[in-house]
Amino acid sequence: MKRLRITRPIRTVLVAGAAAGLLASCSTLNYYTQAAQGQLELLSDAKPIDDWLADPATNPKLRHRLETARQIRRFAVQEMALPDNNSYKNYAALKRPYVLWNVVATPELSLQPLEWCFPVAGCVNYRGYYNKADAQQYANELRAQGNDVEVGGVPAYSTLGWFSDPLVSTFINYPDAELARLIFHELAHQIVYVPGDSQFNESFASTVEQAGVERWLDRFGNPAMREAYDKYRTRKQDFLELLLKYRKELEYTYKSPVSDGAKRQAKAQLFARLKDDYQELKVRWGGYAGYDKFFAEPLSNAHLASIATYNDFVPAFRNLLAREKSFPAFYRAVRRIADLEREDRNRVLKSLGATLPALPVLQRTIGASR
Repeated sequence: MKRLRITRPIRTVLVAGAAAGLLASCSTLNYYTQAAQGQLELLSDAKPIDDWLADPATNPKLRHRLETARQIRRFAVQEMALPDNNSYKNYAALKRPYVLWNVVATPELSLQPLEWCFPVAGCVNYRGYYNKADAQQYANELRAQGNDVEVGGVPAYSTLGWFSDPLVSTFINYPDAELARLIFHELAHQIVYVPGDSQFNESFASTVEQAGVERWLDRFGNPAMREAYDKYRTRKQDFLELLLKYRKELEYTYKSPVSDGAKRQAKAQLFARLKDDYQELKVRWGGYAGYDKFFAEPLSNAHLASIATYNDFVPAFRNLLAREKSFPAFYRAVRRIADLEREDRNRVLKSLGATLPALPVLQRTIGASR
């Protein structure tokens, strides 16, 4: 099989990203270096889907998943006007469960996450590492400073069109509709992305994802696939509502005029109740344990800092899509809104979304296992 060719321009960009760390500190340089190396290795390991399918040694199950992914990718271009580039047309088989690990941190008695700022992506509330040991080491440094910290595995991410994002073994075995959801979501980030405005970016991508899966299931779905996807969405919604409930209670606790000792005691009690309520939720799900990994580390503020109403503007975007009647017209309208100042963007979207309820969304750092 041929490997995906890494051209000189790509190498230059990757090295430039690492060199940017020189403007700050040695620790920053180390971070950019691992990020550049990790991205380069991922691209180097990726091979065209056609090569995998032509290889008689390719596992039959993998062959079927790659054929499905190729059909989804074709649908994304032909029916959703998503970018017709080389993203998700190559496949990389990794020897690890996640493509990278995100480190999220908060102060001990606050749900306000720490932020890190990067070129292109802007300021975000996580730092990603391609090696779990590196993520754990940085997490320990943050804990030593008195912070609450969570390390969460990430199956997929978008480079926003800077590179050809490959299909990866970390998510290729998702059920068909979930695989389509992920591909549509990540490609949407290549259409419109506003640095530093996660609420806007995630709401837009979630809208494209939802509308795309609905259309894809209408075309290719069967009753079993629709039932499986409905169960997935119901369980996810149940879990998010549980986490948002305890996030609100913690926010109230931290704002209360009581001593830090009392806040610590209440915090411990709330996390204990959260674990108990989760067990009850699993019974309601018939024993489904896909979110058990969320509880693999001791619960902390950082676990709930990754929860946000990132779907706040989905009703607005859904209404806009219905008004524009086609994906290309919808994308043009979204770009016009994206060009506005943040306050004006929010005002326009709130006026567009007044008729539909918002739903909570969980950041991809805390996806259920399959």
